[in-house]
Amino acid sequence: MAPSTTRRPSWRTVTPVLAVAALGLAACSSSQESSDVKGINPPVFTSSPAPAGAETGHDGGHATPTSDSVSTQLKDSSGASIGTATFRSTGGHLEITVEAHGLKPGFHGMHIHQFGKCEPNSVAPTGGPAGDFLSAGSHLQVGDQNARPMSGDLTSLEVRGDGNAKLVTTTDKVSLDDIKGKALMIHAGADNFGNIPSRYSHPGGSGPDADTLATGDAGSRVACGVIG
Repeated sequence: MAPSTTRRPSWRTVTPVLAVAALGLAACSSSQESSDVKGINPPVFTSSPAPAGAETGHDGGHATPTSDSVSTQLKDSSGASIGTATFRSTGGHLEITVEAHGLKPGFHGMHIHQFGKCEPNSVAPTGGPAGDFLSAGSHLQVGDQNARPMSGDLTSLEVRGDGNAKLVTTTDKVSLDDIKGKALMIHAGADNFGNIPSRYSHPGGSGPDADTLATGDAGSRVACGVIG
């Protein structure tokens, strides 16, 4: 009897074929398996509405609105808008951006005042004759009441010859919580921050007097905005 010519398949041939098949099965099934890596699985659809006040992110999730800034619209005594101001908390201090128009060229004192009132022809909390925005009180002071400059004293606003101005400044004397509900004030003149040398005399002594220390001699109040 002649020997059979049929040959058994070599394991060297079978093994690569099985390996390729196994890889193919793995590739087909891996896309159906869940992953515990955040961001891989799509969000589950539900018919429930989003919670009130929630913001929808680009990935379908919900982001909590941030509240690290406040702003105000500045108006003159006639109620006309003359600009805006934004206060943003960043790096342990406040960054303040003010844009204004229609003001007299030159430097203008700018401060945060005690009370969030921007009332034309009003009386100061301490009494006296009426005047524009006086009900906003004096400059905001947090902590030591004798500290100078005061907590609410800010960099003066420089207005160009065309009446427009933009200022970006910072302060670490107050926080967002300190200024919310207060008033931002722009004055008619420059603020000297009580910087009057002692060689200049005035009735009762020399150097800055009480009014200069309190107001910086910045003059009348020409624009006001309640912060927040």
